[in-house]
Formats: sequence, structure tokens, C-alpha cells
Amino acid sequence: MNHGITNYDNYKTIIFHIDVNSAFLSWSAVKKLRDEPGSIDLRTVPSAVGGDVKSRHGIITAKSIPAKKYGIVTGEPVVKALQKCPNLILVQGDFTTYRMYSHAFIEIIKRYSPKLQQVSIDEAYLDMSGEKELFKDSESEDFPWPLNVARLIRDEIRNTLGFTVNVGISSNKLLAKMASDFKKPDLTHTLFPHEIQEKMWPLPIGDLYGCGKSTASRLTSLGIKTIGDAANSDYEFLCSILGENAAGYIYNSSNGYGSTKVHDEYEDAKSYSNETTLKSDLTADSYDKEIEPILKYLSGKVSGRLKRDGVYGCTITVSVKTGNFKRHSAQMKIDSSTDDDAVIYKCAKILSDKLLLGDEGLFIKGEVIRLVGVGVSKLDDGSYRQLNLFDVLAEIPHSGTPGATGSKSAIDKEPDFDKKFQRQKKLDQMAKEIDTRYGKGTIIKGSTLK
Repeated sequence: MNHGITNYDNYKTIIFHIDVNSAFLSWSAVKKLRDEPGSIDLRTVPSAVGGDVKSRHGIITAKSIPAKKYGIVTGEPVVKALQKCPNLILVQGDFTTYRMYSHAFIEIIKRYSPKLQQVSIDEAYLDMSGEKELFKDSESEDFPWPLNVARLIRDEIRNTLGFTVNVGISSNKLLAKMASDFKKPDLTHTLFPHEIQEKMWPLPIGDLYGCGKSTASRLTSLGIKTIGDAANSDYEFLCSILGENAAGYIYNSSNGYGSTKVHDEYEDAKSYSNETTLKSDLTADSYDKEIEPILKYLSGKVSGRLKRDGVYGCTITVSVKTGNFKRHSAQMKIDSSTDDDAVIYKCAKILSDKLLLGDEGLFIKGEVIRLVGVGVSKLDDGSYRQLNLFDVLAEIPHSGTPGATGSKSAIDKEPDFDKKFQRQKKLDQMAKEIDTRYGKGTIIKGSTLK
């Protein structure tokens, strides 16, 4: 446990960030031990979740702590990970199991405070500000009440569910999140404002929550190597290299400022999105020629990730960043959730036209576009997908059109929707397997050749 001497009564808010240690790997390990008593615990050996276990293709989506010591990182190709560690044990992802353990994890921690905000499948915030009276009788000199509650949570999850969590404690969400990312596993850390200089400022700038790799690389190249360097930088200088919005976030976060609001309901933050920075600014003059391949590329990337994880979404979003670094977005909800790139593209084109063209569009305001993104959210597993009326009509041959047969009414011809759906899924799976074996882009849609 890592904490200093803190008078918790000095803080109006006490917020926990609770994060499952190596969630997918841990949950796969627990399931394996449950199904195969006496088998090896994947968490104790170099192991990882990701890719096709038999072909050893794909990417790493989770790794054990021993695997991390070999330099294996999330998102890298399985082939590369195996080069670093030839004895790496690979396991297939199992999202049914992951959802089950995620639900059990949330059910436990919400008993400690009614103010819970789940932010992903394996992490959540708890607002413990009003819970002192409930837990103060169990505190001791070594365990003030927040630290004692954190210990109780960790013990219950470990003993009941078989996996471990880290708990970060602070007066706002940003610092609590940063604290939970300190040394793992199964530990409690604090990061209150008076501890920032000692615990957070020496960390590399890339460790600041919300600071992406490209931003971290740019800052490092300019001599801003640690979070403390950013905190003590000239704000105007940061604005000149990052833009006002990004600079404001980096400056405020590195100085420990963050939200104290813990929403009482689950915010489904999980979504799939891809964006690209354009080689040259998109303008009203170049829009018609250039937007189609951009949106098709992004829609294809998002679709591929949805299909990889076996999920569908019913909210499509298009976002853009203008020449002055301001972000704008538009979204629409469709009746039937989808993972199809053609559907995503059609919606994205409608949204892009709405956002950029017309009397209220950004182009009429003189803006240029330097970044475009496409996203899909409001996810489900496909169990409740509905048939779209236009899909139905497309399957029914009408009299006087190709496909109508003799005098038999077209409406009497029963469309086989399930076969069509299954046929498309098989084609998608075949394309995925070919791309996995021979490399991405081996099979492409004819429409992209343009």
C-alpha cells in the first residue's frame, strides 16, 4: 500500500477509482482454473489474450504481468510478441465470460456506495464522500477509513471472484485514476493534491491520463519529458504547439485539476471509432472528390473491429477537427444495430454532408477540415437486431421487375432473410481469415478501387 499521512477530513470529496488488474487475462485465468482444477494460473506465467490461438495471428488484447517483463505490449501483433517470448501462452478472447465477471465486479463495489459510475467493462468510480459514518468505526491508525474501505473492497473481490483490483484514492477523478495505475497488482494508492509533486510530476509525460502517444512524442521532442515539466511550462507555449483545447487539458491535468462529479448511472462509454489526420485540408472545393474514400476507409476500419469483437452498434457518429483545432460532430441512430461497413458509410456520408455542407455547415462559415473521424456506439451483441423494412423489400421480387415469377404473387414468395444474413457473415469471416493469413488488404471491395 502506498499512502502518506493525510487528513481526509480536509477534502470535501473522496473518490475511488477501481480497476481490474489485467482484466481480460485475469478473467480468462479464473475461468480456466474453474473449468480445469489444478491447471496453471495464466497470471503467474507469460501469457496473453489475443489473435487466433491456432494460427497465432492477430493482435495482443491483454497480457499477464510476467509477459509485460518481456516487453510485450497491448495492440502489438501476436507474431511480434512470440518473437519476444517464444513460450508465450496464448488464449482466445471470451466476451461472454468477460461480461459475466464485469457484472459480478460491479455488483460488489456498488454495495460500498450508491454513487457509482462505470466507465468501462473493467473500471468504475465510487464517490465515498458521504460514507465516513458508515465505515469510521473500523478504521485504525494504520488504516484510516478510506484506506480500510479500499482494503475491504479488494479482499472481497479477490476472495469472492478470484481476481484482483487496484484502488486509487483522491479528491477528484483524474488523480484517483492516476493513482490506480501506479504499481500493480492488488494494491491501494493515494494521490491527493499535496502528493502530486512527489508522486506524479516525476512520471513520463506519456503516463498522464489522456495524453496520447503523438502528443507525448511531440512534447518530449521539445524538452517536456515529465508531467512536472508540463505542469510548469508556459501555457501560451503549450497552446502554440498543441492548440488551445489540447494545451488546456495537458496543463490542467498535469497540475492535478479534474472533475469531482461521479454520475450515478452507467455511462456506456464503450464505442468503436477511427479517425485520420488529412494530408491536406479538406475544403468546400475538394469535398465531393475526397470525402468518399476517406469515409469508406474509416467505415471499413470501424466495421472490421466490430466484427472482430462480435458486436453491433446503432448510433453512428462523424467528427471533424477544423483548421483552428476545434472539434465538431454529428450523430444519428439507426433502427437496427449494424457491423456492416456499407451501412456505416451511408450514415457517415449523410452526417458529413449535414455537418459540412448547406447553410449551417462548417464550409459556409469559412472553415477547413484537417481531421475526420467515424464512430459507432450504443453497442449490443446482435441478439436484438431487427430487420429493416428496406431489407425486406429488397428481398421481395415485384411484378414487372427481374425476379418476379409467372403469375404467382411476389408477396407469396417468402424471403429467406436468415440465409442471406448467414451467407454475408460467412463471406465476412472468409475475408477476415484471408486477411489474417496473407495480410490486411489482400481482399478489398471493388468500390474502394476508385
